[in-house]
Amino acid sequence: MRDRLYVHICWTTRGRARVLNRRVAEFLSEFLPVVCRQERARLLEIGIVASHVHLLVRLHPTTSIPRLLQRMKGGSSVIVNRADWTRTSLRWAKGYNVDTVSCRSLDSVRSYVINQHRRHPQELLEGWEYGRQFTDISRAAASSREQLAMAADLLASKERLRVRGLVGFEAASSLF
Repeated sequence: MRDRLYVHICWTTRGRARVLNRRVAEFLSEFLPVVCRQERARLLEIGIVASHVHLLVRLHPTTSIPRLLQRMKGGSSVIVNRADWTRTSLRWAKGYNVDTVSCRSLDSVRSYVINQHRRHPQELLEGWEYGRQFTDISRAAASSREQLAMAADLLASKERLRVRGLVGFEAASSLF
């Protein structure tokens, strides 16, 4: 049976700082689908402006939303900060917003997510192609897939070690 559990997820940078740029948006559009797939979810659409991210996601009934968001937000900030792609460090605000989406309103929410640049014209990302069709990681370059898979595997390893209590936070962080 096909699952039809849809959610609209949004989170912001800390203090709504305009930290996100084209390079971070490209990374997020490739990294977030990988994390979704690992957590039994599918990223359908993404909308990014300088201070926040909107996602339309299809969930499996067993998907843990808090775990999914922890991996998305925590993993992306660690990798972006290590890669030094922003002028200041990327820090996400605490919390997030999740709204369920009915099948009937799926198209309107999809439009809302991908048209964030029109709702926030002062937060446009220079060089980012707004309106382009979101592409899942399956269409990305092979080298990008390998890098993202490696990064996602490192995050998963860190989480497994932390949950098992085998290493403290400092030691787990040094895996990167």
